[in-house]
Amino acid sequence: MKDDVILRTITKFMLPFIQIFAFYTLAHGEISPGGGFQAGVIFSSSFILIALVFGKNNARSKMPKSVNDILLSTGDFIYAFTGLFCIFTGGLFLEYGELPFHSAKEGNHIGMIIIELGVAITVAAVMMTIFFEIAGKEDD
Repeated sequence: MKDDVILRTITKFMLPFIQIFAFYTLAHGEISPGGGFQAGVIFSSSFILIALVFGKNNARSKMPKSVNDILLSTGDFIYAFTGLFCIFTGGLFLEYGELPFHSAKEGNHIGMIIIELGVAITVAAVMMTIFFEIAGKEDD
């Protein structure tokens, strides 16, 4: 597909829109269909598209394995830290209403956003890891 000019041009045009849609899905996840998992899959699909159209090496240069590994850990850390912070503030694991904000309603809202962000980061990194591991080492 590297020699197909139309496919390469459309891909370059669509990539920012795919990634913006992923952030939109994340931002509106608690009030509409979507959330962290869907946003992570959509965001990782943009890198998978780069790999399919421009080659795995090009995609890997935009998302190196070291950065991907850091994102895996970061997403898990955000999720776990939020749950533990709820415990330290007097609640149960992931009881957002106990977060130290102005009200329980605000704590629930902000806690959900933080958790969804951690899920999105982890899912995007896992999806990219699965793709690159299955795709193999050689660049076609």
